[in-house]
Amino acid sequence: MPDSLITSESQARGTDTAKWVLGLCFLFFVVSGFCGLVYEVVWLRIAMASFGVTTALASIVISMFMAGLGLGSWGAGRLTRRAQNMGGPRALQVYSAAELLVGISSLAVPLELNLGRTVLLHLGGVGAWQSSRYYLLAGLWIGITLVPWCAAMGSTYPLLMTVIRRSSSTTSERSFSFLYVANVLGALLGTLVSAFILIELLGFQGTLYVAGSLNAILAVSAFVLSRRAVWSEPLEEPVVKTEIRPSLYGLPRWVILAFLFTTGMVSMGMEVIWIRQFTPYLGNVVYVFALILAVYLLATVIGSRDYRSRAAFYLAGGSVSAWSLLAFFALLPMLAADPLVPLGGVELGFFRLSSIVLFCAMTGFLTPMLVDSWSSGDPDRAGMAYAVNIGGSIAGPLVAGFLLLPWFGERGAMGLLSVPLFAIAALTGFRKSASAVTAPKPGLNPKLAFGLASVGAILVFSFSHDFEMKFADREVKRDYTATVLAADKGFDRKLLVNGFGMTVLTPITKYIAHLPLASMSRPPQNGLVICFGMGTSFRSMLSWGIPTTAVELEPSIPSLYGYFHADGPQLLRSPLAHVVIDDGRRFLDGSKESYDVIVVDPPPPPAAPGSSLLYSREFYDVVKRHLRKDGILQTWYPSNESDRATRVAVTKALMQSFPYVRAYWSFNLVGIHFLASMQPIPAVSSSELAARMPKAAVADFVEWGPETDAQGQFQSVLSHEVTPESLIAEDPRVPAIRDDRPINEYYLLRHLFHPDR
Repeated sequence: MPDSLITSESQARGTDTAKWVLGLCFLFFVVSGFCGLVYEVVWLRIAMASFGVTTALASIVISMFMAGLGLGSWGAGRLTRRAQNMGGPRALQVYSAAELLVGISSLAVPLELNLGRTVLLHLGGVGAWQSSRYYLLAGLWIGITLVPWCAAMGSTYPLLMTVIRRSSSTTSERSFSFLYVANVLGALLGTLVSAFILIELLGFQGTLYVAGSLNAILAVSAFVLSRRAVWSEPLEEPVVKTEIRPSLYGLPRWVILAFLFTTGMVSMGMEVIWIRQFTPYLGNVVYVFALILAVYLLATVIGSRDYRSRAAFYLAGGSVSAWSLLAFFALLPMLAADPLVPLGGVELGFFRLSSIVLFCAMTGFLTPMLVDSWSSGDPDRAGMAYAVNIGGSIAGPLVAGFLLLPWFGERGAMGLLSVPLFAIAALTGFRKSASAVTAPKPGLNPKLAFGLASVGAILVFSFSHDFEMKFADREVKRDYTATVLAADKGFDRKLLVNGFGMTVLTPITKYIAHLPLASMSRPPQNGLVICFGMGTSFRSMLSWGIPTTAVELEPSIPSLYGYFHADGPQLLRSPLAHVVIDDGRRFLDGSKESYDVIVVDPPPPPAAPGSSLLYSREFYDVVKRHLRKDGILQTWYPSNESDRATRVAVTKALMQSFPYVRAYWSFNLVGIHFLASMQPIPAVSSSELAARMPKAAVADFVEWGPETDAQGQFQSVLSHEVTPESLIAEDPRVPAIRDDRPINEYYLLRHLFHPDR
């Protein structure tokens, strides 16, 4: 056979192989991105159940997750550099092993995190909850748990870039952006499918099993492809030897890495700010956070696709003006979140959320462009660049959450985060060589773009307002966890966290303390209040003259005690009062104290993210260890804010945890007071309950009415007792709330297909 025919056949086989490899690599990364997002969401929740629902803990988990990705990307890039003779089959086999390891993590990580919780509990004083060393130890354990598995995830970028480089001469130079689009698209699908479907149907562990199975399928598929596809012989040098392009904009090459760090830092820092800004308009449920992330990822996909459609134009310098646009777009949510803008209601709140689209799309366009420019398809250089971008993504939430938001508020933090973007826009747009690297086609002049963006930014910042400006009477406290707002005056005073209403002045919060305290057959000796809020229940329990501990997650809330109660500061100085800033469940895990009465008032609404951890059977198992033999747990459930299935699930969790449970509709039939104990809770008349109260407690109980005496106050609730069995009978098919099945938080399918529940 003539050599020319042999060459033609070889080229044809190579072309077919390249097409198949490219298509499968894209599919692999869609699935991989899907699984990665699922792991991040579920692992974060499992870690919170084990170590505490705090912002610091969430930051640790996300940081370790991202650090693992960066380490894996850098390490795999170095591996491909050192293994110069690594061919396509070999790279695919290593990729297969990485995906298999990631799949194993779906089984291993929950066990490791639960083991870490047990270890910290047994460390006693060394790792006590009130010690600053707790976060160090928890962070160390989380790092040891997550970083190796996440490194396997991060290694997939350089490995598949090597595969593409060995099989295709037409796309290898921009292989990172090719995979980046696939990965972000997969992450978008993972966000939507996990939050809106899988977790509700399968729970957290079942969702992990799905992701682990998909990783196993990827591993097998990649291994089979490596053995059966037609590959060219591996060479000592890569098949496609590309020239490293001159640096963008005529700047030193290392500046690209600085730009990548900056885009990662700003985009992830902005995400933290958006959650605070849009919660008042979209609600405080898991679907809001999933929606913000989904919009972010969708816009990123659009921006990345735009870059790939005209990559040569952008890599030639046509992206100079984009930096000015990015800087200006970063400030648009400042206007959209302005409370004075007449866009009310959840539906119109989505119009506010759309303000992040332009910024996210521009970030999605610039990030792969920078990596492609730095790497020119080289896996080692791409791994380094992606690791640097991830480093910025780690720094962003920390800078925004722990520094900018507490000191400067939402608008100030957003303005400061945009400054590095304006600096990049000025640096690229005003260089003398800018005219030489701008696009050959007519476009927006970089200097004009910078000027317009700067003027627009000044106008946006000058005419926008923070959420608290909605209230004439207010006191604002900001810290690393939230923006806390005490607003209005008189009996209309309210407490808001990140703009979402937590509680108001109401007799219900007095019942939360007085009903279980008076229901004890002996005088109570001490009590615990989980969720401080306005401090009303804490104040009511102190009126019994007993040592009272209150646990509050938000550090700034107790400092507003005097806004709601004139005697609040004095009560905090009482030797009987003890306020702890901590996660309530974690506090109990690390405490050895026993209590006569424990009262819980979970944050509204019942579907709030993480609220199931205060309604679940596992939480009640912790509570039982800290109740004295005849102690009573009171938990208030705002039934009017949720569906029937959630009410049944809450009741079932209590009934399966305690042998004795009583339930009373609260004041004005708003919510249910559940009393639970390991010993019988006898039915007692309102007059007998009133007789058990100290004089100071009676005065506190009737302070806001509606009745003028304690007996009448109790009777208004006792007359509305309901049996737990009758509540469960409303829908006995509904399971009890468990840590793994938070049906109160994930309810979309139930509402769509079973609206009667």
